[in-house]
Amino acid sequence: MNRREVLKVALAIPFLAGAMAGGVTSALAAVGGTAAGSLRSRVRPGDPGWPSASQWDRLKQQVGGRLLKLESPFANCTATSMSAACSEALKHIKNPYFIGDQPALTQTSGWAGAWTSRPSVYAVAAESTADVVAAVNFARKHHLRLVVKGGGHSYQGTSEAPDSLLVWTRHMNSVTLHDAFVAQGCAGAQAPQPAVTVQSGAMWIDAYDAVTTHGGRYVQGGGCTTVGVAGLIQSGGFGSHSKNYGTASSGLLEAEIVTADGVVRIANACTNPDLFWGIKGGGGGSLGVVTRLTLRTRELPQFFGGAFGAIKASSGEAYRALIARVIDFYQSDLFNPHWGEQLVFRSDNVLRLAMVFQGLTQQQAQAVWAPFLDWVSARKEYSIAKPVQILAVPAQHGWDAAFFRQYAPDAIVNDDREGAPRDHILWSGDHGQVGWFIHGFKSAWLPAALLQKGRQSSLVDALYAASRHTDVELHFNKGLAGAPAEAIAAARDTATNPQVLDAFALAIIAGGEGPAYQGMPGAGADLAEARSDAANIDSAMSELLNVAPGAGAYVSESDYFQRDWQTAFWGTNYPKLAAVKRKYDPDGLFFVHHGVGSEDWSADGFTRLR
Repeated sequence: MNRREVLKVALAIPFLAGAMAGGVTSALAAVGGTAAGSLRSRVRPGDPGWPSASQWDRLKQQVGGRLLKLESPFANCTATSMSAACSEALKHIKNPYFIGDQPALTQTSGWAGAWTSRPSVYAVAAESTADVVAAVNFARKHHLRLVVKGGGHSYQGTSEAPDSLLVWTRHMNSVTLHDAFVAQGCAGAQAPQPAVTVQSGAMWIDAYDAVTTHGGRYVQGGGCTTVGVAGLIQSGGFGSHSKNYGTASSGLLEAEIVTADGVVRIANACTNPDLFWGIKGGGGGSLGVVTRLTLRTRELPQFFGGAFGAIKASSGEAYRALIARVIDFYQSDLFNPHWGEQLVFRSDNVLRLAMVFQGLTQQQAQAVWAPFLDWVSARKEYSIAKPVQILAVPAQHGWDAAFFRQYAPDAIVNDDREGAPRDHILWSGDHGQVGWFIHGFKSAWLPAALLQKGRQSSLVDALYAASRHTDVELHFNKGLAGAPAEAIAAARDTATNPQVLDAFALAIIAGGEGPAYQGMPGAGADLAEARSDAANIDSAMSELLNVAPGAGAYVSESDYFQRDWQTAFWGTNYPKLAAVKRKYDPDGLFFVHHGVGSEDWSADGFTRLR
């Protein structure tokens, strides 16, 4: 019996006793129960157990009137007639802040052959933990499919589900700074330290604006400004400077979470430590509804900066040589805590530079890159497709919207709605993802052993072969090899796949097209192109896996159809995560696609399989 089969048996054991005890009466099955009282199925609108109008009204009263009946803004769009909601949505559909303010929309509009963004039936627009408790209790009592959405950025479609009740935390977005935070129950065991407490509906721009722009400190979060804080922490979380500061989840000091029994629990290193560990990278929406998080803050370096540009090779042979040179350059000069973000190996023989740094001056960064750029300029087979710029800014301006509007307006996209908060910006490089419809998406952690001199050539061959199919991105900040020992030790104490500790980069190969929401006017998604794109993505990743067999994938940036996802996302941590799930959510109230415990349910999360 192989390891996978052993794991399946181990996970099945808790349910064998119930299966052997006898059948389910038809009356209990009709409302989703079993003789033992555990949840077997969930109800949909029109089913006998679906809550009555009066029951929904009581929930509405409990949450102060903040129960919303959802409908997509595109529900009443036609080629000849558009509602006001439809017109407004079309006007702002590339504004991620607008999308985030719509409980019926998600930041991704779908994935070919997998899912399409469709709203829940109702949403509790939570403004307090009490609202969340009411929603959780209602869903448990009535056997409803429950969905949680903060930022709504899930590529896997876990931020929404048809026929469900949504807990929408967008309005729970306060940010509070602390000079000397000690987690509850940890007095005497933890030294006070600077920290920030963030409610679960806040976006990373909210945290950065408070902590860095106004507070002059640093918190490790995500790169995209509109991503939700809670979702990123629960997935592990990487930002541009994770090669120095580690994962976002490893900076978590404490969380408040509503578990499936409707109990509000504090989770930290001293109280509910198993739940605390599971929150740190175990995946969003599987263990409960996180309502607030407290994260450590750090001293701010003097500068943040980046190296940007593009270099074109005149032939395939020259391109392979360019790949070999830049990989060797990365290993010798960039494989350290200062550098993160990306090199992109494009299929048109172009190498795109999109690297960032911290803790260096602009002059120091330019000196680092000089030998590589001199090598390029000395060879006629290479041309500059986009001028290479190496720039630095005072780190306190790293997310300062006013600063970028004045000095680098092309680097940002503003929330263009009247009255929008002035700090709400998006990096221009992230704009293509707004509302996008995914054709395919794969990721793989590449072990640092591939950078050794004796193995670089095989890595270079694999990158070149993969680029013959489609573009390949190496995200160096999403692998912790080369990080300080403290950052690696902190990440080891999280649920994230331990492969991240030995990986020098996360390879990402993906493709998609513009927004294709259901009912949106236009031709809709090009499914033939999507299938072709997905096939190229599969072929490209296969080339990389030839040199990195068994490579794990990052849960938030991975294939919807990922095989062996338990091992790919969490590796040896999965059995422990499954035990935490059984302890705090034994009936499986919380379900997300390829989330912890989801193997016990049908693909739509409505029918228990074991």
